[in-house]
Amino acid sequence: MGRVTATDRRAVLLATAGLTLAAGCATRSAVTRPAHSAGSAPPLPAQLTHGPRDRPRVALTFHGAGDPATARALLGEAERRGARVTVLAVGSWLDTHPDLARRILDGGHDLGNHTLSHLDINAMSEAEARQEITGCAERIRRLTGAVGSWFRPSRTPTASPLVVRLAQEAGYPHVLSYDVDSLDFTSPGAAAVARKVLAEIREGSVVSLHFGYADTVAALPVVLEELDRRGLAAVTTTELFS
Repeated sequence: MGRVTATDRRAVLLATAGLTLAAGCATRSAVTRPAHSAGSAPPLPAQLTHGPRDRPRVALTFHGAGDPATARALLGEAERRGARVTVLAVGSWLDTHPDLARRILDGGHDLGNHTLSHLDINAMSEAEARQEITGCAERIRRLTGAVGSWFRPSRTPTASPLVVRLAQEAGYPHVLSYDVDSLDFTSPGAAAVARKVLAEIREGSVVSLHFGYADTVAALPVVLEELDRRGLAAVTTTELFS
């Protein structure tokens, strides 16, 4: 039997996800960095679920926790295909793997705050929720010089009004939610992750994914390949809303 190549493996995964591998080796085209024109658009709301629907861009966002090897594999795969992602890091994860904060930024990706301990922040008292937000912000600032671009609440897609206010006080004008949930944390298999994302993603989508899951690592090349075929660029959240 001949050697099974990476292209063969991708073809099987694409077929399982209900897609077809285009001839040749697909690579993502270079992402054009958008210019931001002040005053050209209305102010963004405090909570964001998706970006503009009239531009061919999407944001792949990753909850930053879990095995650092998986994180590095996902970042490397994205970069090989010209994609940029957003990582919402858990503060305690950065305590254990402080080098990853710089690795994320050096790869051209966004880094944001996903609370200190990844507990149910909407159920907390004001003092507890503040510590969860500022604790992670302090760690990101110590490692990078800034608190990061975005805040995402933990254990919930939508922040309570209290958490929104506390995030703003900590230096995050916007709470970042999503309109596509990959459900990769349920470990449904790489094909199921790719199928769900690609069935729901469209212009402006913000996709929730996670570091730490083998299914996500295996699904990412398939997702990026299909996005490229559809003409959708995977950009940072900052670029998506610029």
